[in-house]
Amino acid sequence: MTGNLFCFGLGFSAKVLAAQLHAEGWGVTGTSRSLEKAADIAVLGYDSHVFDGMAPLSDASVLLPATHVLISVPADDDADAVLRWHGADIAKLPNLKWLGYLSTTGVYGDAGGNWVDETTPVSPNQGRSKRRAEAEAGWLRLQAEHGVPVHVFRLAGIYGPGRNQLEGVKRGTAHRIVKPGQVFCRIHVEDIAQVLRASMTKFNPGAIYNLADDEPAPPQDVVAYAADLLKLPRPPEVPFDQAQLSPMAASFYADSRRVRNDRIKFELGVALKYPTYREGLQSLLRGMGN
Repeated sequence: MTGNLFCFGLGFSAKVLAAQLHAEGWGVTGTSRSLEKAADIAVLGYDSHVFDGMAPLSDASVLLPATHVLISVPADDDADAVLRWHGADIAKLPNLKWLGYLSTTGVYGDAGGNWVDETTPVSPNQGRSKRRAEAEAGWLRLQAEHGVPVHVFRLAGIYGPGRNQLEGVKRGTAHRIVKPGQVFCRIHVEDIAQVLRASMTKFNPGAIYNLADDEPAPPQDVVAYAADLLKLPRPPEVPFDQAQLSPMAASFYADSRRVRNDRIKFELGVALKYPTYREGLQSLLRGMGN
């Protein structure tokens, strides 16, 4: 299978999928927020365009070849810039087979450490997560009203090369902040790409999928494991109420939930390459050459 992928926001997560598809002969077009970053996309061999969310693409006809569209941009004050500027254009694309919207498990809000799945009602309590929930709803309305093949992917905390706890431990910036009962879920960028590719072969417009690994874990445990892999001292534990976090950093500790991932396994046939943070960090360590 080959096609043409148009990616709004060719960033950390989307680049893995784009590279895999491009290597198999797909056409890839990506956007970035500035001319400088768009030039970086062009260096990869992709068509590139500027889209900063403040205005539409300078030429919406660049969307016409798209068979697959991936939305990987942050929600803004009006929910979703792509939907606002180009929802009508996307609804008219003649060859569109699949659209993926990358959302967040933050839309579930705080579950007190309990399990949530795709049938759990959304209840976001952070502003950024509320905007994501609004964006999801907007894309799903486009699917219901115009038949656009929208698929929503709720991502847990993303990690991968260059963005992981090993890097923080090496730099000396990692902290083992302890808040009793707190757990986070995470997903490796390669598993994100794997799920998206599986969905591209098993269309189910209107579907919602959680992307998380098999083991929600306290954040301090992941940092400790990273330090052990590097054979470096574990950072000392710091109680949450003494951690002096920025408001943004502290906001991540406001929600605690365990995210079920059964649907990607049973409906899409996905076997996670990195089912827990241990396999993920071990692989990343090998990639660092240590």
